[in-house]
Amino acid sequence: MTARVRVPASSSNLGAGFDCVGVAVDRWLVASVTPAAGTGISIRRGGRLTAVSVAFDEDLLARGFRAACAVARAPTTGAAIDATSDIQVGCGLGSSAAAIVAGILLADAAFELNLSRQQIVEIAAAIEGHPDNVAPAVYGGAVLSVRTSSGLVATPLSVASGLELLLAMPPFPSDTKAARAVLPKTLPHSDAVLAASRAAALVQGLSTGDGALLSAALDDVLHVPFRRGRIPGYDAVVAAAQNAGAFGATLSGAGSAIVAIAPRERSNAVGAAMIAAWRTAGVEAELIRSAHPVPGATVTRILQVIQPVSSELS
Repeated sequence: MTARVRVPASSSNLGAGFDCVGVAVDRWLVASVTPAAGTGISIRRGGRLTAVSVAFDEDLLARGFRAACAVARAPTTGAAIDATSDIQVGCGLGSSAAAIVAGILLADAAFELNLSRQQIVEIAAAIEGHPDNVAPAVYGGAVLSVRTSSGLVATPLSVASGLELLLAMPPFPSDTKAARAVLPKTLPHSDAVLAASRAAALVQGLSTGDGALLSAALDDVLHVPFRRGRIPGYDAVVAAAQNAGAFGATLSGAGSAIVAIAPRERSNAVGAAMIAAWRTAGVEAELIRSAHPVPGATVTRILQVIQPVSSELS
């Protein structure tokens, strides 16, 4: 069976929601799969994916595809995958998560594996290492992911209608592994308490649109203080967003994009101020505006119909 999937980008952490909160963003990876002879998988990349240069075994589309087959105990038969994306790679917009989710969904649809959305999130999180990007890529909207004694729980978060996300994306990527490597192995107990309170402020602030809570939530203590120095112009862009009326701004994922949360009536001014601040720092950045909610991944199955051969006698 031929199948087509469409998977959104995502912005994770949102300050204090480190490794557990993400929100779908209006950028997309689109991929299709067609059964092929043999047992191999071929991938043809377009759009932003042409920047990806990894060994085939490390390709995240292929890893997601194979992992889905392994979980469902289905043999991996031949498949030809075509994928294109307008999600910038390595800039904190969940490009890896989108690719993994797309691969899983393609296998699920093509081979009729009947995986649940919960299973898809769990498979993708196992490959990605954490669920904050994969959950909104699957479900859409804003999602809180929590590991419990019984497994991973992903639950939607309410977002006030008057809020808008603005992402200022520079042309240079940030190495996620390097960004994680700079994080300390331990923190003082007082910092942990502050982090917990700000994570709670993030959930409540998103739900109510309370500017004071969102301002506190976007001022993270767990990861941003250790990563901000890796992004040239970070402090100036954050300050510009706040001065223009944003409740706050922070790294999108591990960067390099910076995400601001603003009241909708101030979003034009905030976006312009962020881009101007990047430009002053000598960087031509791209602005992404993403109103909530952005839907999650969609799947279209296409039955292959074999046309009968005409055999008229003359």
